[in-house]
Amino acid sequence: MKSIAELEEIRKRTLEEIGLRKNKNSFRIVVGMATCGIAAGARPVMQAFVEELKKRNLHDVQVTMTGCIGVCRLEPIVEVISPDGSKVTYVEMNPEKAVRVVAEHIVNGRVCRDLTIGEAEGVK
Repeated sequence: MKSIAELEEIRKRTLEEIGLRKNKNSFRIVVGMATCGIAAGARPVMQAFVEELKKRNLHDVQVTMTGCIGVCRLEPIVEVISPDGSKVTYVEMNPEKAVRVVAEHIVNGRVCRDLTIGEAEGVK
């Protein structure tokens, strides 16, 4: 890097690449993969999401991981972020529940309320 103009060009290219990766009209599934999540079974949950999405040819849904979400006793935790930015937090997940979330929430737009943090915490 020899000039400000060169730095600005790198910045511009990077922002374009990031923009290409973000599909604002798709769901994002974020799996908590800190030590607590992994110990509770987050890896098979994440794999179940990836496999079910692939099986259904849903290529525009992003599946990512994050660190600790903060409620270790309810792991594995998964956040589903809708295209409008709203978020649903699913708790005590397993591969079977992941398949259900894809079918009901991602495909049909119905939140699986019985699997949410609100239900687990008794919030109505």
